[in-house]
Amino acid sequence: MKYLRAISAFIAASVAISVTCAGQTPDYSEYILTPKAPATPRINGPRVYGQSPDVDFLFKIPASGERPMTFSAKGLPKGLKLDPETGIISGRARKAGSYNVTLTATNSLGSDSKPLRLEIGEDKLLLTPPMGWSSWNCFGNTISQEHAEAMAKAFIDLGLDQYGWSYINLDDGWQYDRGGKYNAIMPNSKFPDMMGLSDYIHSLGLKFGIYSGPWLGTYAGHIGETSDNPEGRAWWVEQGACDEHHKVDRDVVPRDSLWRFEPYHFELQDAKQWAEWKVDYMKYDWNPNDHYSLVEMYKALQSVDRDIVYSISNSAPLTLAADLMEYAQLWRTTGDIRDTWKSVSDIAFKRQDVWAGYRRPGAWPDADMMVLGCVGWGKYEHPINPTRLTPDEQYSHMTMWCMLSSPLILGCDLTRADDFLLSLLTNDEVIAVNQDELGLSPAKRYGDGTYATYIKCLYDGSIAVAMFNLSDQPKTIGFIPLSLGLIEDQVVRDLWRQEDVAKVAFRERWECEVAPHGVRFLKLSPGSINGKPLGKYR
Repeated sequence: MKYLRAISAFIAASVAISVTCAGQTPDYSEYILTPKAPATPRINGPRVYGQSPDVDFLFKIPASGERPMTFSAKGLPKGLKLDPETGIISGRARKAGSYNVTLTATNSLGSDSKPLRLEIGEDKLLLTPPMGWSSWNCFGNTISQEHAEAMAKAFIDLGLDQYGWSYINLDDGWQYDRGGKYNAIMPNSKFPDMMGLSDYIHSLGLKFGIYSGPWLGTYAGHIGETSDNPEGRAWWVEQGACDEHHKVDRDVVPRDSLWRFEPYHFELQDAKQWAEWKVDYMKYDWNPNDHYSLVEMYKALQSVDRDIVYSISNSAPLTLAADLMEYAQLWRTTGDIRDTWKSVSDIAFKRQDVWAGYRRPGAWPDADMMVLGCVGWGKYEHPINPTRLTPDEQYSHMTMWCMLSSPLILGCDLTRADDFLLSLLTNDEVIAVNQDELGLSPAKRYGDGTYATYIKCLYDGSIAVAMFNLSDQPKTIGFIPLSLGLIEDQVVRDLWRQEDVAKVAFRERWECEVAPHGVRFLKLSPGSINGKPLGKYR
């Protein structure tokens, strides 16, 4: 009977997905596993955060619980200050070093404290993977200042900032032509006040990202970092072969003609402009990635008085892995994701193992943006609609990205977020696996094509275990602690449900039924690895 129930649920979810084509939002409330957060304060987020010395610092204490709430911090380095009402830490840390800070959040119901290690020094950016939002998988080339401001506001209104979600990133579609005091790329009419947008995002304690590419033009047909003339003017603009936003008219200009390098470079000019706009994150997009372009933009970003995360996209070649680790903070390991099980599962289970040796704090292989919530890639290809992933597939998607320590970058319209989506994005125990300070790769321990079991060591000695059912039928999956290198009895905790579900002797098998395309996400404590390798962590 339990198998019939599971199959019925799978079919029901698939039917619900098909209904979304008519614009209806499915009700997935019965699939919610994450318990409601308590009203008492609870500090979430990473245990470590890094920044360069003597540059603008911005960190918002991620704390859930009833508002109003006040904050305090002990042990902040000189030059940093905390706003006790917003929980925003800002300023400039003047001296390099490692600082042990104690954060405290208090409301009328109680208080919570948590240690945060601040690493101030060179090469300290992104000691844990970034968490945020990017525009392409929702608005595509239509992204506007209004859209970006709405997503930033949604971060606050939905409480996502209380769990560490912080980046609001513009993808392709913001660019106009060169100008201004640096002869840098200027924003088009959809962005009437780029500085105002940046200030608004930062006022919320969030961070601001932007997009560019090293070719003559970008994938969406906007101006890039190189030009065929020393002024950097786009020839399709001079010929009038573009719309009002300087996007090429593809009936006149073949897209492939823009996808090439030209002799005149403008990386430094643009980096100066981004620093003036107080940009925190820059996505650099081209394929195939090459050493020269990678390094040229790296040098430009390093030359400005600001920490700017350097994200490389797309389909990074493994042959460039050493360079990527040296010069970038994250890099896309695949082409663009789509909201189908085939796309998500191919990326998750077929293309990531090769990158296991190239992951460390500050250097993150990126499995691409998340296709949760309402997503879309254009008016005709795929209008904004609820993701085509079933609820179980969405659990697997979020779980594997956390196991991989992949950047958690949303691509959905957050103004359409429902309770099910929020339950995926606000489970602090699940997010903690992604934000674990060790930043280790998961190791695959079992699998036969119909299922896959991955394990990952966490900073406290416990072991994260993710058991995925890759088949279209319910499947019983399990493990023996001893076979994982564990020589003590283990408490089995379900991370999605946030509850202890069993205590298993280290020689005994523990198993459970997993839904089609679903996952059971567990943590084993105390862990205590018996000196056995768990895979290529670095």
